[in-house]
Amino acid sequence: QTVTFPLLNNQAGRIISSRSGKNPAIGEFMVIDVEMAGGDIRSFAAELEDHKLNIPPIVGLENTNEPDEILKSFQGTLETILETGLADNPDLVRIADRWFPKALLVDVNIGHLNLVEALLEMENGGPLPTKKIIDQIELPTDVNLRLTEFSLNHALQNDGRFDEVGPSGEVLWFLRRLEPPEVRETPIYLRKSSYPEYDAAYNETHLSLFDEHIIDELQPELMGRLKDGAVVIALTYPHWRSGTLPISGYLTNLFPSAYESPRVLFTFFDTENNDRFSGWVVRQSKYVFGLHEWYKLHDIIPGSLIALEKSEKSGEILIKIQKRRSSKEYVKTALVGADGGIVFANLKQMVSCEFDERLALVTPDVDSIDAIWQSSAKQRGTIEKSILAMMRELAKLTPQGHVHAQELYSAVNLVRRCPPGPILSLLLENDQVSDLGNLYFRLEDKAKGDEND
Repeated sequence: QTVTFPLLNNQAGRIISSRSGKNPAIGEFMVIDVEMAGGDIRSFAAELEDHKLNIPPIVGLENTNEPDEILKSFQGTLETILETGLADNPDLVRIADRWFPKALLVDVNIGHLNLVEALLEMENGGPLPTKKIIDQIELPTDVNLRLTEFSLNHALQNDGRFDEVGPSGEVLWFLRRLEPPEVRETPIYLRKSSYPEYDAAYNETHLSLFDEHIIDELQPELMGRLKDGAVVIALTYPHWRSGTLPISGYLTNLFPSAYESPRVLFTFFDTENNDRFSGWVVRQSKYVFGLHEWYKLHDIIPGSLIALEKSEKSGEILIKIQKRRSSKEYVKTALVGADGGIVFANLKQMVSCEFDERLALVTPDVDSIDAIWQSSAKQRGTIEKSILAMMRELAKLTPQGHVHAQELYSAVNLVRRCPPGPILSLLLENDQVSDLGNLYFRLEDKAKGDEND
């Protein structure tokens, strides 16, 4: 065997013999003779039962010089320190997580940038890679091409007309004013309503009972379920109306991201029709846009189950509706009363895809519901008022008057954007509501007198 000795500057030696040791103060042990790298023979005690060398050392920065071990333990810290130092250096510039000396940049003037704008406009906004743009606007090519690309990327990044929309490792440019409005600004249906602060740990047990296909970008505790690489999600009304999907839980790593770009353009692949269409990741607001027409094509309703999976092709996401034979079934239908309030009824509706019965909603008069969203916060009242009003209406659908929390979550989000947490918190803390277990609640009779308040 070859043995390394840390206290001898990590010298290595080969064991050439062993014998029993003699020392009454130590007890039984062995002596090994080791031929060192220089040819010297040295003897060492071995097989000592009680010795500090029998305890494996904890590998850390203080007792290892191995770069891989240091990087494994401190990569995050080192990256933060390095990025901070680079960002504080005024002589460096950064594009797509790459750094370059500012003094070596090729001059890109306003004329070049105007040509880029015209080129992207001809391409319906884009996207175009930097190399293709360079070929069209006649930037100098007598210098290093990578230097020219970096210089143009830097100039485009500092011009508000352009948006870098490529996924990590790829730089693609888009004309910002031609991006869909829902990408430039969060749709009204996805804007969080104001609600009181609540203790998330208090309703953690109830939240864990929610079905695995419920994912909400405002409730990160709802992770969803990943099975065979696919995630199945139940569509809520705000995302159905916006033509979007949430980015949360297992969906976070499913969709493409970027080093810096706030918006990322990618491709959906409809496995049912073998069609491809564009999608947008809006990273800051945690949603994906681009599904309006796809929802219409497949007659999708709020509550429908949608399967998503990462494609083998880079920048592509597989999407599939859980199809079924079209038939008329009783589905919760939201109607707008003469007073502008929501009324629910179980009516026969034509459905052609699998759906979650508690989340499913059919909305025959979308325009009237839109008017509720457009009304002022004062007109709509507090979130508590909306929750209790929806609970009263839902209670009329069953003889017992019981309301399931998932059903209430879907109903509340018909008129205002709210994650499950605040809804559960109010149900558990309001003395008008009784917790019946398994996410069922009942509004007590004493609350009926408050309906006209």
